[in-house]
Amino acid sequence: MKLLYYCLAFALPALSASTDDDSKKAKTAHKPCTIKSPTSGAFFDLTPISVVLPEEGRKAHKDDRTESWHARGYDYPANFTINFCAPVVEDVKDVVGVDERLWRNVSAFYKMGGRTYSIGQQNSEPVFRGRKLILNYTDGSPCTSTSSHFTYSQRSTRPSLQPREIIGGDRGDKHRGHDDDDDDDEKKQKGQPGKNADVRRKSTIISLLCERDPLSPLATVAFVASSPDECTYFFEARTSAACGGIEAARQQLGPGGVFGVM
Repeated sequence: MKLLYYCLAFALPALSASTDDDSKKAKTAHKPCTIKSPTSGAFFDLTPISVVLPEEGRKAHKDDRTESWHARGYDYPANFTINFCAPVVEDVKDVVGVDERLWRNVSAFYKMGGRTYSIGQQNSEPVFRGRKLILNYTDGSPCTSTSSHFTYSQRSTRPSLQPREIIGGDRGDKHRGHDDDDDDDEKKQKGQPGKNADVRRKSTIISLLCERDPLSPLATVAFVASSPDECTYFFEARTSAACGGIEAARQQLGPGGVFGVM
């Protein structure tokens, strides 16, 4: 009997220390593409819808996806290619206004007129906006200074904004100032810094919605709208990965381990 007490005296502190270490690791460790709801405590893991090509030498499974997700633009004159928490698996080249070393990090893009436009770089950290699960991509191609892409009927109702005359300047100064602004805009569109280096860039906001129908695809992505200045693109993605669940906890030393120590 005394031997059992002695064994427990040594085992319980070890179990307590192990549990404390595990809890600390659980608090500090964070798996990319996952998040826990601050209101419900539900755990969300988006990795099942993150498309990753199989490594070289590994045989692809029949269910492995070999292309990113697509969304039809409808009244927007382009379709979209998107991945979740990871860059698109397509070979993206000649991205407008984006440095070549960053082409491999593009997570959403569209093509128009033979040119590729990024609408966001890779981001593996979903966030909650209230009860809405959101994934946000930023630092895409420079936003256009004119409404050249949109064909929405609302565009025709916009008032034409003329350049304002510079107070205290003559006609020549006014035109020179306007031409300089045009030069800066042109440099921004090419991804080159003009006089103002603060280039506004395209971004993407994806709202993830729970889909519980077992017969539905793993994920469906729908284009919702874009901002009038063609800087922000809004999407909805329906997937079972956005339904939430319980995070699997790891336990290094369980009841069996206690008796093993004894």
